Amino acid sequence: MKSRYEAAKQVFVDSVDIEDYIDLDASVAAYKQLEYSLEKPLKMILLFGRPGTGKSILLNRIQEKLKHQKEIHYFDTPAVNEKEFFHKLFKVLTQKDLPSNTEVNFSALVEFCQNLRGKREIIILLDEAQMYGTEMMEKIRLLSDSRAVKFVVSLHKTDDEDLIAKEHFQSRIWEVIELKNATKEDQTAYIHKKLLKKNLFEIANSIKAKDMKLIHKFTKGNYRECNKLLFTIFEICEYYDKNEPAKVNYAHIHHRIIEMSALKLGYIHV
Repeated sequence: MKSRYEAAKQVFVDSVDIEDYIDLDASVAAYKQLEYSLEKPLKMILLFGRPGTGKSILLNRIQEKLKHQKEIHYFDTPAVNEKEFFHKLFKVLTQKDLPSNTEVNFSALVEFCQNLRGKREIIILLDEAQMYGTEMMEKIRLLSDSRAVKFVVSLHKTDDEDLIAKEHFQSRIWEVIELKNATKEDQTAYIHKKLLKKNLFEIANSIKAKDMKLIHKFTKGNYRECNKLLFTIFEICEYYDKNEPAKVNYAHIHHRIIEMSALKLGYIHV
């Protein structure tokens, strides 16, 4: 027999599927800011935030929403090497495949982009841009100077964030959109909305305000860490539901289960 917690556990499998997107005050504001920025005559836009703050799902959502209105392409993972990247970019720009054994002439590609100015505006969403080298980023900047190709560059925020931004982008970045970890209120809404979306009303109601406070303390409002913690909480609940149901309080998830999950994930130590 299936446990009632099995479906709840699956809700928090970490994913960038736009079906899993949850409207929150902060995410709606970031989406609107990015959408508005794409209308401006900008060459490059920086999407900035620590891992797990929702950068990839925001790029997915903007591409899905605007794909019928704009020429927009999402490069979800960095290319293995420069050749692979420019083969992919060549296909987007020229709408033709380049033979696999052929090198892209970069100067000719820049000239091609310059000739597109005023005829097409192509938006490239570059995820995980911290994986691109300095030389690659310089070439991306040169392509953006054509003003036929606009790049949205998604970058992990690190302790060296200012140095990275200055080295890679300097004056070419006209717009910076920063995604941050959720407030306790936004994280509470996130958890409840994800569960209610799957009609898991009783389980949503079993997570009380003081539990949300504890979850936010352990995850610091990071969406990825929140998913990991909730998945682990429901995994433990599922175990007890199947093996020792007398120990389960279905009306309230005990704080000890939250602490056990935090311990398992290394958020706290014995």
